Amino acid sequence: MDTIKALIIDDEELARSIIREFLSDHPDIQVVAECSNGYEAVKAVTELKPELLFLDVQMPKLNGFEVLELIESDLIVIFITAYEQYAVRAFEVHAVDYLLKPFSRERFDQALARAREKRTRKEFVPRLDILSATKPSNEPAERVLVRDGSRVFVIPTEKIDYIEAQDDYVAIRSEGKSHLKKQRLSDLQAMLSPRKFVRIHRSYILNVDRLARLELYAKDSRMAILKDGTKLQVSRSGYDALKELL
Repeated sequence: MDTIKALIIDDEELARSIIREFLSDHPDIQVVAECSNGYEAVKAVTELKPELLFLDVQMPKLNGFEVLELIESDLIVIFITAYEQYAVRAFEVHAVDYLLKPFSRERFDQALARAREKRTRKEFVPRLDILSATKPSNEPAERVLVRDGSRVFVIPTEKIDYIEAQDDYVAIRSEGKSHLKKQRLSDLQAMLSPRKFVRIHRSYILNVDRLARLELYAKDSRMAILKDGTKLQVSRSGYDALKELL
């Protein structure tokens, strides 16, 4: 029998036990671990490499969508949710399997059957589409999540000094440390408050609260001097954007 490695992620013990009970009728599903929070989930996915996730949406510290953002891998996901209607709509639009609590054994079996089909066809969850559809578009992010191996760093945006583009990654500079995240600079900029963060150069986003002064560097070019002494080049368009806030 072709065994499918699965991970159960839910902060409620009762919910995890119900999933375990329903899975007892499906010997091809091997539960490799259970997680009660998002941090455990990211670590387990990284180390155990499951193919199927039963992923609760509402969890403290890291919710299901934040877990999905951090794992950065192709998986079959069955989302579990209690009441977030915007999430349910996003799942329906993108044909993603989800279970609305409380769910029956029959409904569970239906979702699992579709998950098996998706695995056979290698139709993985459209991560970026789901993440985009379920995030409030008009609310700037209050924190940025970064995964380093099985560890997760939660960086409050107010503690970010600047962000630098590095090929397919961004380097987030905060409190004397640099954190690499696989994301485009423009995508990260769209998440941040335009009143606090400015694209001063094609390679840099600056937290304006960290700016000490501007110095002329060359014709039509300036240098931003941060309060810790860091120097960042400012382009002409970046200078115009800065002037609107300063």
